[in-house]
Amino acid sequence: MKAVIPFVFLCMSFKIQAQYIPKFDLQGHRGARGLKPENTIPAFITALEWGVTTLELDVVITKDKQVLVSHEPYMAPGICLNQTGASITNEKEFNIYKLTYTEIQQFDCGSKGNDRFPEQIRESAHKPLLKDVIVAAENHIKNKTTFEVDYNIEIKSSKSGDGKEHPSVEEFSDLVYNTIDQYLPWERIVIQSFDFRVLQYWHKKYPAVRLAALVENLKSQEENLKELGFIPSIYSPYYKFLSKEKVQQLHSVPAENPEKTKAKLRVIPWTVNEAQEMLDLKAMGVDGLITDYPNRAAEIGLTLPVKK
Repeated sequence: MKAVIPFVFLCMSFKIQAQYIPKFDLQGHRGARGLKPENTIPAFITALEWGVTTLELDVVITKDKQVLVSHEPYMAPGICLNQTGASITNEKEFNIYKLTYTEIQQFDCGSKGNDRFPEQIRESAHKPLLKDVIVAAENHIKNKTTFEVDYNIEIKSSKSGDGKEHPSVEEFSDLVYNTIDQYLPWERIVIQSFDFRVLQYWHKKYPAVRLAALVENLKSQEENLKELGFIPSIYSPYYKFLSKEKVQQLHSVPAENPEKTKAKLRVIPWTVNEAQEMLDLKAMGVDGLITDYPNRAAEIGLTLPVKK
């Protein structure tokens, strides 16, 4: 029978990656998916207008090695129309890794809407490049917002997709790093992934970058952190997996430098869309949350005030 290792002792064998940022971090999921077409510039601007502190988004790689903002590595039939404006029937018919950015611009991923989000405004939109999202968001922040926001960027990769839907973890990560490095200071960036290979690579090659471990499995948080092999800046589980006790356990992870008394592992769950659930999670002590509806978060005082 295996000995049970107490959570606090397990954590002491690792070092936390970055200093705690003392604020409640309200993140707009794929921009503001409940209100505008996901992962599009209109969605990110809408999220900023509601006062989010972080823009959450996903990236994939095109055939011509550009970093594209998209949740799926293909044109999803549920939200995209093909080059002629017709519905897509096969979800894997248009693999983004096999398409150039010029070809990708011919697809409309906004007019169709999303049946899961009836409040979403339908409008013609295409999948943007990461650099174009940053430029548009930073321009809006400069002119309309009283504070800078962070970017939580998810690298969408899997072992089964290696070489088929995306390049290797190393190449994928370096392409993302080089793009971000041209436009933003790294203190405003978080890299997240469900693929722990990605986080392990960044932890080794780019140790100064904050990392978030996305979790959707039923393993204990001790098991997930042990598998990861280090303590990231953020532990980001599906919100229904959390309890006040689990949040407290995660917060008990010791800091890299004991003199930094505010340093701790942050807990930011996804994807929380009901106002009461947002309030319940905040009462548990989470450090932020990811939502499709930043407007609902604003209505209960979880976002920051912005210029009108």
